[in-house]
Amino acid sequence: MQMPSGVHALVRRTHEERVMRALQENGAMSRGEIARVVGLSRTTLSEITGTLLQRGAIVVVDTDASRREGSGRPAERLALDPASAQFMGVDFGHRRVHVVVADASHEIMVSGSVRYEDTATWQTRTQLALELVDRLSGEAGVHYGALQGIGIGVPGPYPAPEGAAWPRATAGTTVLRPAPEGVDVAFAERFDAPVIVDNNTRLAALAEAISGADSVADLVYVRLSDGVGGGLVVGGQLVTGSSGLAGELGHVTVEPAGRPCRCGKRGCLETVASVPGILAACWEFGLRLETLDDLAAAVRRAHPVVDRVLREAAGALGRVVGAATMMLNPAKVVVGGEITRLAPVLVEQVAATLAAEIFPTASAGPVVTAARLSDDDGAIGALAAVFHSSPLLARYPETADVKGRSDASDSATEGAAHVRP
Repeated sequence: MQMPSGVHALVRRTHEERVMRALQENGAMSRGEIARVVGLSRTTLSEITGTLLQRGAIVVVDTDASRREGSGRPAERLALDPASAQFMGVDFGHRRVHVVVADASHEIMVSGSVRYEDTATWQTRTQLALELVDRLSGEAGVHYGALQGIGIGVPGPYPAPEGAAWPRATAGTTVLRPAPEGVDVAFAERFDAPVIVDNNTRLAALAEAISGADSVADLVYVRLSDGVGGGLVVGGQLVTGSSGLAGELGHVTVEPAGRPCRCGKRGCLETVASVPGILAACWEFGLRLETLDDLAAAVRRAHPVVDRVLREAAGALGRVVGAATMMLNPAKVVVGGEITRLAPVLVEQVAATLAAEIFPTASAGPVVTAARLSDDDGAIGALAAVFHSSPLLARYPETADVKGRSDASDSATEGAAHVRP
């Protein structure tokens, strides 16, 4: 079906969301009832519901014959299709992709992940992600004909491809760009829905800021995983920076003569505090740990080498985070990543570093805590970006698909994001 473009696409999508919201709030309704609730003409409403029925967003459940007065023809009653996905969040990590899918109520319907080698091309990663989406659909009976938007989180920065029009790197460094090309195109063409692409750790910061009863307007987030990424929420706004690299704490230099980093520099925080960096440091001290499970077992045994490595990594992390907190004065610092659950000393040491070296009094510093959400937090944040309903996203760039259509809804800023991890 050929979709309208420009202003017509925006108007159509707005009408569709109003119709679906009415069905979400009121349950099954006839077309006449929907028209009265949303304020659309019968002709416009018939066109919108016809499109939604064709895409599978809504279904005919019954007629109003049992409660209809008079001899008129019974009217069909329409309702949201419980198997219809409305929003999708995709989080590409260095070694795995995680997908979450939500319905019209912003409740998560299905989620899953698949791993790949960190050397895998973006074509391979994208193909694996699309195959995962199809598998989730088949296993749960979910369909994607009515997707209203897709949020995609990607780690970064990334090396620019050969021949790209990016500044040349100096000797020994790598040209960086904030996100891989082609991922948004693949998803937009596959599902004919608007796509947002952003740094996955920044999206995780958004998820942490808006989730729970104690949401905050000022937050510094850092995630320790295959790499080290960060995200900043300042004055109630998700900060992206002039070129989309705000919050890249993992590429702050902490050891000028340290190990080479994937970005082309040496001694970045990522080489010290990422999971591979911590495991490499253990090897250098003679403790050969291969996986996070090995590290967790050593933590349980209180192995002195592991304790030393973790505290040194957390000390470096604390100093980098401390510099950010002195500039931004956040209410909360959140440290995420599976390793923080296996080794709580990381968060404890970051808090101790901030208290001892940055803030002379405990009351002056931020609350330091482990992330509440799991490693799918980037996908949850991607969903939140698509929902576009949190006040934290008031200035977030409009959703737009790869053909340049501006499809963000006027109603998208109403209410608060309803995300359940």
